[in-house]
Formats: sequence, C-alpha cells, structure tokens
Amino acid sequence: MVNRVASVVFWAFVAVSSVLLFPVALVIWALTAPFDRRRVLLHRFTCWWASLYTWLNPLWPVTVRGRERMDSRTTYVMVANHLSLLDILVLFRLFRHFTWVSKIENFKVPFIGWNMWLNGYIPLRRGDRDSIARMMVACERAIVRGESVMMFPEGTRSRTGELQAFKPGAFDLAIRTGSPVLPILIEGTADALPKRGFVLRGRHPIRITVLDPIPPSDFAGRDARALADDVHGVFAARLAADAEPAGA
Repeated sequence: MVNRVASVVFWAFVAVSSVLLFPVALVIWALTAPFDRRRVLLHRFTCWWASLYTWLNPLWPVTVRGRERMDSRTTYVMVANHLSLLDILVLFRLFRHFTWVSKIENFKVPFIGWNMWLNGYIPLRRGDRDSIARMMVACERAIVRGESVMMFPEGTRSRTGELQAFKPGAFDLAIRTGSPVLPILIEGTADALPKRGFVLRGRHPIRITVLDPIPPSDFAGRDARALADDVHGVFAARLAADAEPAGA
C-alpha cells in the first residue's frame, strides 16, 4: 500500500512538473535555435529536468562511475543496456551532450515527448524498414554535426533483467562513420521500476558505469554483427564481475 501511494505521488509530480517545465524548454528552444544548431543548451536543460526525478526520489539513489572516460571533444556512438523505462531518466545524469534514438511512441507523450521533438532527438518505428533507414541517415547527420548518438542495442527492455542479444544497427553506424563506441552499463533499474508496471518497489540503488571507449582502430575490418557480439561480451563480462562477491 505504501509503495502504491508513493507511486501515485511520484507520477503526479512527473505530470505536474512536465506541464510547468515544457514552456521553459520552449522558450530556450526559441531563443537559442538561431545560433545553437546542436541544441546544446536545451539538451542541458533536459538533463536537469530528467534528473529532478532521481535527485528528489530517495528510493532511487543514482551513482555515476567513469564519467571521466567521456571526452567532450569526441563524438561517440553510445550504447547502453536496457532494463526499464527508468533507464532514460538515469542516462541524463551523465550531463553530456548526445542525441537520443527513441521509439516513435515516446515522442507522442504530452510535454515530455514534445520536448524530445524540440531537442531534435531521432524517432524510430520499430520493425519498419523505411523508418530504420531514415533513422540511420539522421544519426549520420548528427555525427557529422559533432553530436554523439545514444542507442539501446537490445532494441527493447529486457523482460527478465538478463542482457539480451545486441542488434547490429548501432555498430553499423559506428563502422560507417568511423566513430568510437562508448559502452554504458546500467544496473538496478529493473528492480526499481520493472518493465510491466509503474509501481515503485522500495529503495533500489542504481548505478551507471561508463566503460572504456572502443576506438575505430579496434574494429577495423570487422562487420557490424561481429562488433555487436564483441561489445555484448564487454557488457556481459562487466556484469559478471560486478556480480562477484567482494574479495572473490
């Protein structure tokens, strides 16, 4: 019962704050659009907006490790594992500039989705080949502009919490653009907010770990499928290491 009440309060706060903060985003977009082509200021405001929901929620303490591995002068293809709707919020805690690739349904959410359009994030209709082709072109253009691209290579949230197979799209993008791959590991969000539900489940620490970037020289001559499998192995190895008892 306590969890249900806390959930109602939290989602009500999300709804009310979104109504209040979207006009601020709209003003930032209108004032900066003529000179801020990459929408850096608007994205930074969006990072702050999204981070409110973890900063103010004592049930979701977030730790970010390895932020120093991200070079602000480098354009990456960022790839993260996907456990929960909460992943989207916690990745904004990186406070680094990137362009999201997200399913088209998220862009239809009032206020939050509208802000995604303002930011120029890239929509994707899953299973639609034409949409996938347009997404890849938009991602290449973003990288040419100097914007990193954030993708979930599993394609959808894991039902079990286990790491799923990676699709090759993000890695094809890295190969075609000669961009380094930046793996970002998320842990704890599946326990905090499971895939099939909106009820908060008590206090669950969440951890984001930025792993070592993989430079293009490391995957020269590899195809996207092989690179996807290699990076999947990096995630699996780190998850296994984090699961080991201290001192093992």
